[in-house]
Amino acid sequence: MSASFPSEAFALYRLPHADSYTALEGPTQEFTSCVQLNGQSGFVVAPFEVRPDQPIVLIRPELVEERDFSRGTRYEVRGTRLPLVQQYTRINYPRTSHLAPRTSILDPRTSKNNYAIDFANFHAQLQQGTFRKIVLSRCSEQRVQSPVDDKELFLRACQLYPRMFIALVHTPQSGTWLTATPEILLEGSGSDWRTIALAGTMKLEPEQLGGEGENVRWSTKNIEEQRIVATYIAECLERFTDDFREEGPRTVRAANLVHLRSDFTFKLASNDCIGDLLQALHPTPAVCGIPKRDAFQFIIRNEHTPRRYYSGFMGPLKTPSGSPCLGGEKASPKQGRLEGSTHLYVSLRCMNIESDRYRLYAGGGLLKDSTEEQEWLETEAKLETMRRCIAISKA
Repeated sequence: MSASFPSEAFALYRLPHADSYTALEGPTQEFTSCVQLNGQSGFVVAPFEVRPDQPIVLIRPELVEERDFSRGTRYEVRGTRLPLVQQYTRINYPRTSHLAPRTSILDPRTSKNNYAIDFANFHAQLQQGTFRKIVLSRCSEQRVQSPVDDKELFLRACQLYPRMFIALVHTPQSGTWLTATPEILLEGSGSDWRTIALAGTMKLEPEQLGGEGENVRWSTKNIEEQRIVATYIAECLERFTDDFREEGPRTVRAANLVHLRSDFTFKLASNDCIGDLLQALHPTPAVCGIPKRDAFQFIIRNEHTPRRYYSGFMGPLKTPSGSPCLGGEKASPKQGRLEGSTHLYVSLRCMNIESDRYRLYAGGGLLKDSTEEQEWLETEAKLETMRRCIAISKA
């Protein structure tokens, strides 16, 4: 069942390499399963684990604008103004008890100790053969002395990370989140769709920052991790279509990190099953593990900090012709944005913004030969994506 809420929510988002972004606002609707997204349209904000206090939220936009970075102008798609987005700087969000981790994570030493405990627990399961892969995440908190305009954080992220999907979203159910993510969960329109397998992470050295990571040499661990994710996605797609193609893996850059990526393009006879496909794909092994169901249950029982909407997904879900341009009907053809298109991304490199603190999230895939220090450093590199936004905004 779903429930509707009259409270306004909003989202700002920019697709990779686009020279404009979309601002929208409207009421929200709750869902308890991805399957319920069949036939729906709007802006989706989905958690890692769906539960009553952590639902899938769909913003049904009543006002939408497309805003141009380069010329500083904007054109209206529907409505005459966006009061909530334009006037918004910072909302005093109520404290939510289920956000609190088991122990304080403001102290870096506590955070490192908690990670060591979790790593030992998770890694033992790999050594025992319970999982082939499992993802361990953590949260790093940073206090803010004075409120910062969240829209400014969004614009800074757009400037810093042109290759990524950038979104600032607020709903009464989820709170406020900023993400800069490289990982497509599902994208397309009509009968033409695509998804990716993104796994394996390496930090670029200073002398490599001028390129796209083309000279990176991947370890066996990273190659194996990416192959696990790609195999899982192929098996999912086989349940919905016999017309798909895999290309890759190849090295792709995201900020100062590189990943291994395989691209899947496929045909769907009907868009009526998008919710079912999302239910099968999410969460992918890139944020969960293999076997998926058992790894998912182990994660939610054992990670020190609840993930909430980190490693869920968000973005515009297909819009019928004539409705607001969530998929970019008015955008230029060079951006590859088609009428009624869907652009759903996994919520990585993200942070939850509260009235006086930022909660930054990052994770990494563990295999049997993973080491704690190596994995900790990978999460530090991923947290740097949001830390750079905070540092610049305070400058």
